[in-house]
Amino acid sequence: MGTRLLGRVAVITGGCAGIGLATARRFVDEGAKLVIGDVNAEAGATLAAELDATFVAVDVTDAEQVEALFQTAFDTYGSVDIAFNNAEILPLEGGSILAAGLDDWHRMQEVNLTSVYLCCKAALRFMLEQKRGSIINTASYLAVLGSADSRIAYTAAKGGVLALSRELGVQFARDGIRVNALCPGPVTSPLAQEVLASEPDALERQLVHIPMGRFAEPQEIASAVLFLASDESSFITASQFLVDGGIAGAYVTPT
Repeated sequence: MGTRLLGRVAVITGGCAGIGLATARRFVDEGAKLVIGDVNAEAGATLAAELDATFVAVDVTDAEQVEALFQTAFDTYGSVDIAFNNAEILPLEGGSILAAGLDDWHRMQEVNLTSVYLCCKAALRFMLEQKRGSIINTASYLAVLGSADSRIAYTAAKGGVLALSRELGVQFARDGIRVNALCPGPVTSPLAQEVLASEPDALERQLVHIPMGRFAEPQEIASAVLFLASDESSFITASQFLVDGGIAGAYVTPT
C-alpha cells in the first residue's frame, strides 16, 4: 500500500466501472478514505464492501442528490479533499448535427456537463472552507480535437467540461484549490466496448489514428488521476491533461 493520498477524503462519481473503478481501487491503495457515487446501487454496495469505502446512490444531474453525496463525505470523514467528477454517458451511434435529436442533445449535456458543474459547486463549498483541494473533471481528447466521425453532443459537452475546469482552476487557485480537466483517449472501458460493439468497423477506424496502436487500459488513466489528485501535481491547475496515446500530437499515423 502507498501513502500518496494518506488521510485524504476522495469523492468519485461514476466509480463502479471503467476509469472510475480503476481509480477507486488506486485511491484506496494509496491511503484515501473514499466515497463512491454511482447510479448502480448493487455494484456500488459490493464495491464499497470490497474497498471498505462508503457508497451513495446518486443521479449526478440532480442538484440535491449531488449535494447529499458531498455532504455524506464530509459528515463521514470530516473533509472533502479530492473530487473526481467522472460520471458520463457515451453515444451509442454517430451523432452528426444533421441527424441528432434535441432530446439526445439535452441528455448528453445534462449527464456529461451539467453534472460536472453540480459536482464542482458541491465540492467547492467544503474546499473553500479548508483552503485546499483537488478537483479532476473527466473531459476527453475530443474536447481538443475535431472528429470527422461526429458525435457532436458528446464532443460539445466535453468541450464544456474543459472550459469549465479551466475557468474554475484560475478562479480558485489562490484559495489552494486546483481544478484540472482529464482528457483521456480511447479506453477499454465497458462503455467504450458497448459503442464499438454497435459499430463493427469503429475499432479499426480509431486505431489507425492512435500512434501507440492500442486503447488505454483504465488503470493507466487512473495513474494520471492519482497524479492530479496528489501533491505531486501541486503546481498544476487549469490544465487540459491529455492521456491519449499521442492522438492530439499526430498528423499522419502509419497503419
